[in-house]
Amino acid sequence: MSGKLAIEARPEPASSDSTPDPLSHAVGVALSPHGALRLEEADGHAALDTGNTSRLGQAFARGAGDGLLALALAGDLSFSPDLAFWRNFANCFVAARCQSEAGKTPCPAPDDLAALIDEAPPMRGGEYLDVQLLTELWLSLQNALEADLARAGLELDGYLARHDSRWRHVGRVHFNLAENRKDAGKPFAFLATYVPGIGEGTTLRHAPLGGALREFAGTGAKPQLLKLLEPVARASENCPWLGALVDTGEIFHPLRWTPAEALRLLADSAVLEQAGIILRMPASWPGRRPSRPMVEAVVGSAEPSKVGAAQLLDFSVAVVLDGETLTPAEIDELLAAGNGLAMLRGKWVEIDQDRLTAALDRYGQIAQLAKTEGLSFGQAMRLLAGAGIGAGGEEGRDDAALPTVEWGRVTAGTWFAETLAQCRTPDTLAGALPGGALRAELRPYQETGVRWLSFLTRLGLGACLADDMGLGKTLQVLALALASRCDTKSHRPHLVVAPASLLANWAGEAGRFAPDLRVFVAHPAFASREELTGPEPCLAETDLVITSYGSLLRLDWLAQMQWHLVIIDEAQAIKNANTKQARAVKALRADGRIALTGTPVENNLGDLWSIFDFLNPGLLGSARAFRSFAKGLAAEHPPNYAPLRRLVAPYILRRMKTDRRVIADLPDKTEVKAWCALSRGQAALYQRTVDDFERLLEDAGDDMSRRGLVLSTLMRLKQICNHASHGAGGTEWSRAGSGKFERLAEIAATVASRQEKMLVFTQFAEAIKPLCSLLAGVFGKEGLALSGDTAVGRRKGLVARFQEDETVPFFVLSLKAGGSGLTLTAASHVVHFDRWWNPAVENQATDRAFRIGQKRNVLVHKFVCRGTIEERIDEMIEAKQQMAAQLLAGGGEINLTELGDRDLLDLVRLDLSNAVDAAA
Repeated sequence: MSGKLAIEARPEPASSDSTPDPLSHAVGVALSPHGALRLEEADGHAALDTGNTSRLGQAFARGAGDGLLALALAGDLSFSPDLAFWRNFANCFVAARCQSEAGKTPCPAPDDLAALIDEAPPMRGGEYLDVQLLTELWLSLQNALEADLARAGLELDGYLARHDSRWRHVGRVHFNLAENRKDAGKPFAFLATYVPGIGEGTTLRHAPLGGALREFAGTGAKPQLLKLLEPVARASENCPWLGALVDTGEIFHPLRWTPAEALRLLADSAVLEQAGIILRMPASWPGRRPSRPMVEAVVGSAEPSKVGAAQLLDFSVAVVLDGETLTPAEIDELLAAGNGLAMLRGKWVEIDQDRLTAALDRYGQIAQLAKTEGLSFGQAMRLLAGAGIGAGGEEGRDDAALPTVEWGRVTAGTWFAETLAQCRTPDTLAGALPGGALRAELRPYQETGVRWLSFLTRLGLGACLADDMGLGKTLQVLALALASRCDTKSHRPHLVVAPASLLANWAGEAGRFAPDLRVFVAHPAFASREELTGPEPCLAETDLVITSYGSLLRLDWLAQMQWHLVIIDEAQAIKNANTKQARAVKALRADGRIALTGTPVENNLGDLWSIFDFLNPGLLGSARAFRSFAKGLAAEHPPNYAPLRRLVAPYILRRMKTDRRVIADLPDKTEVKAWCALSRGQAALYQRTVDDFERLLEDAGDDMSRRGLVLSTLMRLKQICNHASHGAGGTEWSRAGSGKFERLAEIAATVASRQEKMLVFTQFAEAIKPLCSLLAGVFGKEGLALSGDTAVGRRKGLVARFQEDETVPFFVLSLKAGGSGLTLTAASHVVHFDRWWNPAVENQATDRAFRIGQKRNVLVHKFVCRGTIEERIDEMIEAKQQMAAQLLAGGGEINLTELGDRDLLDLVRLDLSNAVDAAA
């Protein structure tokens, strides 16, 4: 570096009437005879608060380089003269580092260092200050910075920005544009500058770019000059006008510009900033750009005359500039000005005639549609969310081809905004509660849920109550049913549709908490054939009808009734929109619809669409239109699901039981991986299966045959991981034949020693009996079992026995039959013996124990065989859960049949050393 070092020591002026801060310390820097720098308290020095003093003291304790670096990055603090001297010395180093290549920061010339010493203020040990010492300190600064960069894992720009955002400007070229209204022909001024460093105070030191030619005139400084000008050269490749300025040398001089020339800079702003140039625009321009006229549409200013799907909202359009509505004459003036910059109302305005006209035309069409046909709540929601579902000729044509947000936007009017605010912030809702008719005390979040459900259903809108398992969704619906009995507008009963395994639970909860509700369970296990074929007498005095998804296909009268509310429990049952079951649910007629689920998006966005196709038909467009819309969101870089989230959020209420703001009296849940080895028999059978699979895969014919081969092989490998006899179809399941059996026996022994209870989930019904036999041997007592073959009427008794009988130590359940709807809080251990390749299903099963009423910590053991497909699937599940959390939760289905042959073989291969050696 050549040229004189700029040191701007500025002591803090003393104030005779100021009161000392009791938490501040007077500090300075002392220089020892051996050249060591140390921070010390001293009279007559400026005071720093305790926090800054401590940080600086710790930095200097690590070494002089760390201390000086901390001074440079301390921000805008006022220092005593000696600290200011050292801070400016460190600033010179950081500025030089910004202008040099990584790891190479040339030390100033000896003459410059000598001049710096001459300007040094009086300080303790100042007599030891010399050129050699400053050279050594410069090197220590370089070492400290590079070590800090390595620890932080950051590039220089990111590291400096983390400490003091001003540093991102140092060593960078700035293009400055200013207004010059005194020059009518060329009302803009342009100047290219660079920032050589940071001085005292908050102001950056800018210098004309031409000054860099003089500062870096020395031959040894050429690399710094080239680095400084590199962004300009890079941007010139894509900006012809900039290339011309560079070629003529005008880039180094102040320039007068016309509006058209200023517009070139604005048009290429993204290219310039991507190249590394920092743009500085007139301070009067909001957002670093001139004002833009905006076509602003307002929807729902007045309360509609109807509710629900029939409600129609008003829609108005205006052109605004900085929040002020333009007159028709001003709009004509803007459109007549063409593209570029124009002066309107005393300010520069940016105009894109094509986009502005397109926005006016598009919103004008929607306004005309609203006048002639009306604008539905769903259409208004899509417009407000910016969700262009239906583009390309699909359904939902009303919101296709929405204008870009820079030139047009839709805002909610008074009524619409208030309604959405109440949907999104249900804590503010007021509404009737069932009072003493409910034989339970609602928690605050449950009261909020009841009011929210009541609010949306009164509007005729579908509601998805997506509370975590165990937070009492059933209780909230029963409270809503009791409260709605006071609604004189309708005396029609409600209909609850639930899995058959949960019918007894619904009936029992209703009898326990809402005995005043008149309940009829429309299922052969609860009603006679006569009652089910001629239900009119039963329905005459009924408040709540409970039925199963399967019964919808057999009892025609369920679809013929007009219900007050239809509530579907475990709503993921209709995730596959094309099934008879889903179509039957969506054919039900009701004034309002509610979906209960802990996972509104279980595998993919198609599940979300199907649930909302029941709740609010048409809101998400047709299935085909929605797939196209979701594909567009995923194609953005990075993927942006905000429009979809804004669209569905008002209809979804989700509370997590791990959120202490919701409920503070649940214990903790801990999930651990129970890694298992394969027995030698398992390993041999696994490898033989993989070899057969590879051979058969080569000979697989059409896609259907290949798909069948893949699915059957994957299922067999999962069975082999459970037990060698399971994979071979044997009946003798010895403990030694399975690494998982060994691991389960170990865990069960610990549970038994603590007299605790355990749930074990498996997806294979044939594994239930062997598991019960193994566990009975470990616990010394018999346990319980539940599968899809267990009669509906027996399930309630099994649950009650496990909950109440302390002598029952374990419960083995089929994941599909027992993974939802049951309350099994007597268990404090949950074992997933074999993994269901869907995290939502596993979480539902875990929540049989981890729910309200649980008094102990719940430990979840997820069994995984090392070196096998289970370990690789576990990694995929972890990735899927992270993806699911992005959209309450979105994600992608693990579709293994679509993998290529090589990827499939990599997935199922056996890592023998990892799988078997672990058993030794």
